Amino acid sequence: MSAEFSVEADPSRDLIRIRMAGFFTQADILAFLAARRDAHARLHCGANQHLTLNDVRDMKIQSQEMVDAFRAVLADPLYRSRRLAFVIGPTLARTQLQRALDARNARCFEDVWAAEAWLRLDAAEAA
Repeated sequence: MSAEFSVEADPSRDLIRIRMAGFFTQADILAFLAARRDAHARLHCGANQHLTLNDVRDMKIQSQEMVDAFRAVLADPLYRSRRLAFVIGPTLARTQLQRALDARNARCFEDVWAAEAWLRLDAAEAA
């Protein structure tokens, strides 16, 4: 399976919703970065004040080169979210994700509802 992804902005909730699936190449990462940039441009909140929900349940085990590329994507300060939640499946991809996260304020969940509840908790605390 080749890579598939979507990046959607929900400006009313200061939320970026991402879905990633398959096996990524460098070209897929570049396309993802362009889609992420376009989605962030639709947000109305201040820089780094958004929430991000990333569903990677259908993501395949990635090459070390792609794990390193995702680590760089996650480390980019221009797109760092206030809170970052991942929805993951019970695979080795979970281990790869945890390595790529480094010290980010992020959590992993097994379902979308729990991830969204955690993201909203932060929004409620900030209000």
